[in-house]
Formats: sequence, C-alpha cells, structure tokens
Amino acid sequence: MEHIRELRNRIVKAALALAVGMVIGWFVYPHVWSFIEAPYCKIPQPVLFGHKGCVLVVNGLFDAFFIRLKLALVVGILLSSPVWLYQFWAFIAPGLYSRERRWAYYFVGAAVPLFAVGGVIAYFAMTRGLRFLLSLVPHGVIPLITISTYLGYAMAMLLIFGLAFELPLVLVLFNLAGLLTHARFRKWRRMIIFCVFAFAAIATPSPDPLTMLLLAVPCVVLVEISEIFVWANDRRRARRPDPYAVSADGSMPLDADDNLGAGHRS
Repeated sequence: MEHIRELRNRIVKAALALAVGMVIGWFVYPHVWSFIEAPYCKIPQPVLFGHKGCVLVVNGLFDAFFIRLKLALVVGILLSSPVWLYQFWAFIAPGLYSRERRWAYYFVGAAVPLFAVGGVIAYFAMTRGLRFLLSLVPHGVIPLITISTYLGYAMAMLLIFGLAFELPLVLVLFNLAGLLTHARFRKWRRMIIFCVFAFAAIATPSPDPLTMLLLAVPCVVLVEISEIFVWANDRRRARRPDPYAVSADGSMPLDADDNLGAGHRS
C-alpha cells in the first residue's frame, strides 16, 4: 500500500505538471502552428475562394478546437517532460542496482538528443515529401488539405525519423544485455545497412534519393559508431568477468555498490 500511495502521488504531480504545460501550449498555439505549417507553406499554393497564400481547410465545426487541444497536449508533454520523467525515475530508481541506474542515465542522455536530431531532419524533409504527394494530384484538381490530415502527416514524419535514429541505441542496449556480440554484429552488418536503406525508402514519401539519404546516411553512420562501442565493450568483457554472470552454484556475484543497491531495494 505504501508503494501504491507513492505511485498515486507521483502520478498526480506528473498530471498537474502536464496540465500546466497544456495551458501554456493553449496560449502559444498560434506560434506553434506557424512553425508546424511552415514546410507546407513553402510549396506554391493555389488560389482558393479568392484567398492567396498558405491555405489549409477544416470540414467540421469542432475540428479547429480539437486540433488546438491536440497541439496543446503535445506542447504540454514536452514542457512537463522534466517533471514526469523525474517522477517516473524517482519511483523506479530505489529498486535498481547502481549499474542499472548508470545504464538508465546513459540511455536517456543518448535517446533524447538522437530523437531530437531525427525530428530536425524530418522537419526539413517534410517539404520535399509534400511536394511529391501534391504533384500526384491530377491536372485541374485543387487539393483541399485539412488541418487534421496535415498535422497527422507532420507527426508521422517526426516520429518515423526520431525513432529511426534510436536504432543504434537499441543495438548498444542489446550488447549491454549480452544478446548481441561484435562477431554477430559484424556478420549482420550488411543486412542491417540494407534494412536501414530499405526502411528509409519506404518511410520517406518522396521518391527522390536526397530525402531518402537524409534519413539513411545518418542512421548508417550511427550504426557504425554503435559497432565501435560493441567491439570495445566485448573486449572489455573479455578482460574481466561479467558481474552478471551466474556461477555454477546459481549465485550471482555483486560488487560493493550493487550490494548497497540490493539492500536499498529490500
């Protein structure tokens, strides 16, 4: 019950931080929308209803309200992320060994910048994808792109690029967990690189090679960097016994820090 009460308190704190972030997101919505709309506005726009310039439409009475609410939620999640990440970490950290805590720090410290870099590249690649998709519209047909459709496209691009940049981190975690050795990595390298290029070709809507390379080349570079880490980590393991290795009697050796972590966990 004590743990349940602690979990409830931390969820309430995270929810309050999210609510404050959503309120801020609601008021800064015009600036956020202008930023998201910019890639679409770089494309030559048709003249609709006598209006010249960047045109997106809504076809429902409540569409504009829900779009604003959705963007406020996204902004709230981003602004409150330090709070809810801390609450999550403060709840699980007492049950982790010191080595596991270090891994978590490295994971978060690498995952956030990698996702951000992928999102930045996606933002600049969106215009090319939109230009290709709109070029498929038959001659004489004016596309009426709704706000919800465009926002879904933008969010999908940001997520695809951001998650693709997490691939090297996944490979490193597999190595730290003992599931991927450098010998196996070296054997699968060509297949991994081929899959990266195939995924980039499928994920990017534009058929031009530049957009595909914007996603594929940085991912391949990060994969090569992760291979260097896997190689170095395997050499380190070969020089000293794995602290997580199970001995013949079924016991697991712990260092002094891990013993302290285990006592705190109990």
